Amino acid sequence: MSTKDLKKESISFVIPCYRSEQTIEGVIHEITDTMNTLTQYTYEVILVNDSSPDNTFVTIRELCEKYDFITGVDLAKNFGQHAALMAGMRISEGDIVVCLDDDGQTPANEVGKLLAKLEEGYDVCYASYGKKQHSGFRNFGSKVNELMTRVMLGKPKELYISSYFAVKRFVVNDMLRYEQPYSYVIGLVLRATKNITNVEVNHRAREVGRSGYTLGKLLSLWFNGFTAFSIKPLRIATFIGCVCACGGFLYGIYTIIKKLILVDVQAGFSALMSVLVFIGGMIMLMLGMIGEYVGRMYLCMNNSPQYVIREVIGNKK
Repeated sequence: MSTKDLKKESISFVIPCYRSEQTIEGVIHEITDTMNTLTQYTYEVILVNDSSPDNTFVTIRELCEKYDFITGVDLAKNFGQHAALMAGMRISEGDIVVCLDDDGQTPANEVGKLLAKLEEGYDVCYASYGKKQHSGFRNFGSKVNELMTRVMLGKPKELYISSYFAVKRFVVNDMLRYEQPYSYVIGLVLRATKNITNVEVNHRAREVGRSGYTLGKLLSLWFNGFTAFSIKPLRIATFIGCVCACGGFLYGIYTIIKKLILVDVQAGFSALMSVLVFIGGMIMLMLGMIGEYVGRMYLCMNNSPQYVIREVIGNKK
């Protein structure tokens, strides 16, 4: 690298890959074409194969042989998108890290918009979409995730969170201090800074394949968010417990008064059973929530890995 290049700001593109053997090469071509116009930056690309069952890593290996700016990372098993992002960030060296999808739906040719916002002084810039081209199920999941991050993590209502974002190095360094399992990138970003903005970009329809997100993965992602970075669920559980206790006490007083006034009224077995079932269900729910926290603490104490790298290929092997 020349002395002139050393003065340039460097960009690290981190892309988690899963079932993307047919799409990832197109994303790389779009990045190279775009960065050839943004000559004020140098760049690298880190492709993290999240144990994809197809030939994604074979494609990544071919790309690493073809381009010297690409690093390929192969995870030992499927750890999830957020763990793959953390693996890529830990290897990255850029002054700015840009995370995007492997399917071409997030437009790499509009990365200049995100970088321009960071130049204005923001620490993080998330892409927002006028119209998302996801399936109805994925859009529903995104809305639930949006509500969860706002209620549980204190995300500003006007801030839109997506998988396409640019973040400055000092924020990335703070995020990398988190070495426990159950990583949740959005929570780590919100924990590090509030100087975050949005910029609107075009969201494309998926041309090949289908989304790797399933209901199980979405539920796991939501649990990661509110159990790893918030104690609000426990406070909500305490509040609900207080409400149920007060309700049971008032209902008991009502039953006594009713029996004193209306002597012939028999105690209601159905009402008693419904109350017992309701209270019992709430207790089990709260115990399950506490158990989720305790279980995650146990796994953290046992040093469960955030991810395991099988192989690194390319310019950082």
